[in-house]
Formats: sequence, structure tokens, C-alpha cells
Amino acid sequence: MSRALGLILGFAADRLLGDPRRFHPVAGFGQVASRLERATYADSRAAGTAYAAVLVGSVTAAGVVAERLTRDRPIARTLVTAAATWAVLGGRSLEREASVMSGLLEAKNLPEARERLSHLCSRDATDLDADELARATVESIAENTSDATVAPLVWGGLLGVPGLVGYRAANTLDAMVGYKSARYLNFGWASARFDDLVNLLPARVCAVLTGLTSGRPREVWRIWHRDAGRHPSPNAGPVEASFAGALDLRLGGTNTYGAEVEDRGTLGDGLRPGVTDVRRTAVLAGRVAYAAAAVAATTALITNRRLGRTA
Repeated sequence: MSRALGLILGFAADRLLGDPRRFHPVAGFGQVASRLERATYADSRAAGTAYAAVLVGSVTAAGVVAERLTRDRPIARTLVTAAATWAVLGGRSLEREASVMSGLLEAKNLPEARERLSHLCSRDATDLDADELARATVESIAENTSDATVAPLVWGGLLGVPGLVGYRAANTLDAMVGYKSARYLNFGWASARFDDLVNLLPARVCAVLTGLTSGRPREVWRIWHRDAGRHPSPNAGPVEASFAGALDLRLGGTNTYGAEVEDRGTLGDGLRPGVTDVRRTAVLAGRVAYAAAAVAATTALITNRRLGRTA
């Protein structure tokens, strides 16, 4: 029960409090990663692989140690799991950003909305109009629902604290160095590929939960399996396609990221997102988050029972 209860308590803390306001562990990890990058950077895949292995490996090992130290102390293990879950989840903060963007777009404050979009994604918002800002926000909410909520909960349910913190370390490194820019094409290759690997299962869990919680499972399944392959990302494709089917929207298109232009295909059969669709997307993301927490807790209980029988 310790792992399942810890996951639920950590999820509840995220829903009530959002991210820790000071001394955020993920921010601290990012600072360490930045320092290590400056000390070890080389334009090679080997250097980037070693960089990712040291950072993700050390954080995961710390999670293993934390679980072993609390193996015979169920209350302590519950609290450690809850703290780790709260630290790695970002669902509540994501919904707050969605609310801010929605308010700015509804007030037609496009200059501030363009600036605020950087809190959700790295897309160049310089020339985006209200509808394109809405599309960028909807797509970012969908993708981050998987990355910031579903994925850590899935790995937490399967592997406990090591899964929680190891996943967040991998995902953070992808956000820092997993770009196809001149600097990171080689150095960030391992971080980007490993992030793809650890998100294969959670992205598809997110797509299934999107269909179930939206009440449109057949439509979500149809759009997901028809359109996800058009997206260049093996994991963002299923997630964004499932949100498109659930909300009856048409997502995708051409996005600009600095000097890079990316064609994300066309996902869904509905209308292009408008300002009013941002809040609809945030509501759906919240439903998916609650469903993911239930799946994670159930997975933890089932895993624990199987391990007990094996022992």
C-alpha cells in the first residue's frame, strides 16, 4: 500500500499546491545538468551519451537507495514516494498556464500572450495571431499532459521512486539538450532518443485515457491510428491526435522553432482551435490526470502483490 498511497498523496499535493515555489528539485537538477554540460560538452554522441547516463543514472540510483532505506518502514516509504511524486508532477502548473493563456487571448492581449507562450513551448510566437496562439497552447497542453503527468505516474506505479525521479531526469535533459540545433544535434542525441524510449508506453496510456475520459473512445481511436504517424514525434503524435479526436479539432501544421521549421502534419477532422478551445483542453487534461493517478495506484498495488507472491 505504501507506493500506491504515496502516489495518491503526491498527486493530491500537486493538485492543491502546484509546483514547489522555492528550492524545486527539478530546477536544482537542471542547474547541476547545466554545470556538467559546460564541463563535459563535446560535439559528439559519445560525450552526450556519457552526460545523460551520469545524470539519469545517478538520480535513479538515489531513488533506489531511498526505497531500500525505507523498505521496512511503510510510513517513511509512503512519505518519500509522496514527496517524489509531488516534485516530479507538473499537471496543476500546466493548467494554471493554460488559464493564463486563455485569459490573455480572451482579452485580446496578443503581445503578452506571445511572450507567455514560452512558458509552454519553444515555438517562435513572433508573428502568431490569436488562433495560432490557441493552437500552440492546445497542442502544448496535450503533449505536456503526457510528459508532466501521465508519464511520471506510469513509471511511478511500475517502479516507485526510481521510476518517478529517473523519468523526470530523462525528460528534463531532453528539454535542455534534445534539440536538432548545431550545438545539440550530436551532444543531445542520446538524451532525445532515451526520452523517446521512456515515453513510448506513457504516451499510449495517455491516448487511451484521453478517449475514455472524453467519452469519445471510438473517435479518438480512429484519429489516433489514422493521423499519429503524420507527426514527426513517435510520442507527441498519439497524444496530440487523441486530443484532436476527443475535442473534435484539427491540430498540426507548420511550426517554427528559431531557425528550424517543422511540419507536424494534420491531426483530426474538426475545425482549427480557437480561443474558447484552450479552456476545453485544460478541462480534458485534468480528467486525464485523475485517471492516470488511478491507473498508477492500481498498477502499484498489482505490482506489489506479484512481487509478494514471487518472494
